[in-house]
Amino acid sequence: MKRLGRLAQALLFVAVVLGVFGLVLPRVADFDEVWASIRSLTGWQYAVLVAVTLLNIVTYWPVTMAGMPGLTLAQAAVVNQSSTSVAMTVPGGGAVAVGVTYTMFRSWGFRRSEIAMQALVTGIWNIGVRLALPVFALVILAIHGDQSAPLVTSAVVGVAILMLVAMGLGLSLWSDRFAELLGSSVGRIASLARRVFHRPPVEGWPGMAVRFRNQIVDLLRRRWFSLTAAALVSQSSIYLVLLVSLRFVGVSNSEVNWAQALAVFALVRLASSVPIIPGNIGLAELGYVAGLVLAGGDRAEVVAAVLVFRFLTYYVQIPLGGLTYIAWRRKRSWKKEAGGGMRTSALPGASQEGQAGVRPPGQALGENRTGSTDRQQR
Repeated sequence: MKRLGRLAQALLFVAVVLGVFGLVLPRVADFDEVWASIRSLTGWQYAVLVAVTLLNIVTYWPVTMAGMPGLTLAQAAVVNQSSTSVAMTVPGGGAVAVGVTYTMFRSWGFRRSEIAMQALVTGIWNIGVRLALPVFALVILAIHGDQSAPLVTSAVVGVAILMLVAMGLGLSLWSDRFAELLGSSVGRIASLARRVFHRPPVEGWPGMAVRFRNQIVDLLRRRWFSLTAAALVSQSSIYLVLLVSLRFVGVSNSEVNWAQALAVFALVRLASSVPIIPGNIGLAELGYVAGLVLAGGDRAEVVAAVLVFRFLTYYVQIPLGGLTYIAWRRKRSWKKEAGGGMRTSALPGASQEGQAGVRPPGQALGENRTGSTDRQQR
């Protein structure tokens, strides 16, 4: 069944790519004109594009660091680029990327609870920023006197989802009692599912939920500002690459102003939160082209700008992630930074039970210090 699903996703990927790049975009614009716009770029423009691309890549890393106390910049670069490359290329890459991230974090001595907390917190913050962007873009367009019904609708939907997410997060973090009830409920569901496979019920989930809640609260209390700032800077740097690409290929401010470009960027980024195929390749390009052409951009120049933008923010990431993965595999001394023992938690609220879950860097995944098998808590 899994193979059939992966085959279907691979076929969908091929169909979308061929359909968008082979049929749709050539009808939107003459590709001879598109390539002419790209070839018209000068040396200094290439230099600026490279500079903003490097800025965009680097700004991903502080988000990961903000959600994982004790992580170095080099480690953040490796885990971020490697997992991003996997997610962008492999069918079902999101799940595989989670495995890559988990394995790297564990090799550096981070506990399972810290890894789960980092994934949850940074995920919520990134989605929150994506939901807030259309609302911000709507306000900017309203100030400019340029209002669009589709954008208004999308902004309203974004506000509604943002409120629901905020309410859900607030309730889950409200009190130890609520976290305990949540852990108990989820534990009962998990036990019922395990019973089908004749496995014993899970134990201790209410207490685990309370400890996890306390660690998240402590992390957010100390790092909410750095998380918010890093996520905003990261998204802004991607938008900067799009805006520079538009201007350099010839799409002027009179055709598509910066506020309209921001609105299109915000909506496509929000829609791309659900990866239908790896990287939503083809679909994202189509969304950007449609929005920017509707805003008033020349078709050939818009297609050229979108191709440049996507090359710099998507395709460049793939080989870079391959290089960082090789660096992680080869740098064996890096995996022994904890000195062969347990890594001390950077979270003041971490309990001794949590510390016991740390694997010495030289130890195989899934084994504890006595050689017995740990349960995977992902």
